[in-house]
Amino acid sequence: MASVFSRIVKGELPAAKVYEDGLTLAFLDINPASRGHTLVICKEEYPDFLTMPPELVAAVARTSQVVARAIKAALQPDGFNIIQNNGAAAGQVVFHYHVHIIPRWEGDHAVRGWRPGTAVHDELHATAALISAQLGKEQA
Repeated sequence: MASVFSRIVKGELPAAKVYEDGLTLAFLDINPASRGHTLVICKEEYPDFLTMPPELVAAVARTSQVVARAIKAALQPDGFNIIQNNGAAAGQVVFHYHVHIIPRWEGDHAVRGWRPGTAVHDELHATAALISAQLGKEQA
């Protein structure tokens, strides 16, 4: 079954579109964290970052930058968050790759960041070694 975003791409569902090109579409979120909260999607449906072809990740990144500049100029927020969730545990609700651009104003509390933890030197290096080893396997 097609995702809600694919249905928007096909014109089956309405959206407040702000930008569109051959590969991507940007539209306002219907459950915004703040005024101007925009979603940028790849028109082709992929569930997450890991399944996306690199050229489509790049296309969504380019569109995200173009749209973020327009949001900054039009709404003049103090800043913005770029958020991309992968998997239910990370907060992904629609399993069609998308990027959130969330305009922010001082004191708005629209998005709460993570609480920084404490790293142990040896654990950092052990984890880096595990990841590096995996990268070596993938490049071989």
